[in-house]
Amino acid sequence: MKRTQCILMGFFITTIVVVVALVVLFETDVIASGLLAGDNQTEFVFTTMMELITLGFAFLSLRLFKFGAIRADLFARKETALQKWGVLRLMLIQGPLWFNTLLYYLYMSPTFGYLAIILALCLPFVYPSMSRCIADTTEEE
Repeated sequence: MKRTQCILMGFFITTIVVVVALVVLFETDVIASGLLAGDNQTEFVFTTMMELITLGFAFLSLRLFKFGAIRADLFARKETALQKWGVLRLMLIQGPLWFNTLLYYLYMSPTFGYLAIILALCLPFVYPSMSRCIADTTEEE
């Protein structure tokens, strides 16, 4: 279980470090921000797409381990299932988080910033601590 928890924690922290590095690079003007600020059509498409993805993936990732088939897999195969489903759960939150952060700086549109904040607020609920890993793979009595 320790190995699986370390893999999930590494994935969790690596993605956060990448997002923070992205913010630092844009805020210090190492990478120019607002490059796509005038392109209203693509901004609308990305805004609509990311709103749907963010809200859908946030809900899905928070409820993922409650689905019957996934829950049964977690109880049966424990560590291998936790690694597979845990990485998927983290990708569902942290992928759009990274993309929303990038789009925020490319378009300088607060909508993407708010979407990234929504996903960042979901992170404590999927934090891969050892106690959560054990609880996710153990049946309640």
